[in-house]
Parts: sequence; structure tokens; C-alpha cells
Amino acid sequence: VQLQASGGGLVQAGGSLRLSCAASELPLSIYALGWFRQAPGREREFVARIIWGSMNDGLTTYADSVLGRFTVSRDNVKNTVYLQMDNLKPEDTAVYFCATAQYNTLQIRGYNNWGQGTQVTVSS
Repeated sequence: VQLQASGGGLVQAGGSLRLSCAASELPLSIYALGWFRQAPGREREFVARIIWGSMNDGLTTYADSVLGRFTVSRDNVKNTVYLQMDNLKPEDTAVYFCATAQYNTLQIRGYNNWGQGTQVTVSS
């Protein structure tokens, strides 16, 4: 599985961006696709995830810091997952990554197939 994140850019505080994560394939072994971010000098952190193809298919989970502002969705035909980011804040500035998990986890170590990140910069 190869993932490619895109859609980052520079936006003013309060603005919006939509990130895309295109997957070469999403086999049945994939449990979830997650979004993570890493700001300069900080550890990578969980942002959001969507469960894929289990009894909880389509269920989404968000970090407290983005709940109510970010929305994760998917296009099954295009094997693409989106992260709609609204009401962006300067503290959302980071490189955003997508990755897959084969079991129910929010821990970074449980994710693999990391794609190249996309830079999001929010100016105040």
C-alpha cells in the first residue's frame, strides 16, 4: 500500500483547507486510515482516523484539539481519504501525514505505510 498526502498550503487563521490521502489500494487487511501531524520540534501526534471495512466501517475518531473543526471522510471509489480542516489556528501548523493500521489503535506505532507529508501553515 502506498499513500500520498496532498492539499497543504498557507492559510490565514480561521480559514480552511482540505487534505487528500490517495491510496494505491486498500486491501481488506486495512482496519483504519489515520491522519497525524508533526510540528517543528514536537513529536508526531494523532489527528483523526476513519475505520475501513469492519463492523465499525466509517466510524471516525478525532483528537480533542481538532474535534468540531476537522472532518475526515472518504471516497471508496477513488481509495482516497480526506481531512477537511475548518477554523484553522496557528497551532495547527505542521506537516500532516496519513498512514494505515491493521487493528484498532490510535497509537502511532500501530500505523504503517506512511506517505510523504504535506505542509500546512496557518498564519495569525
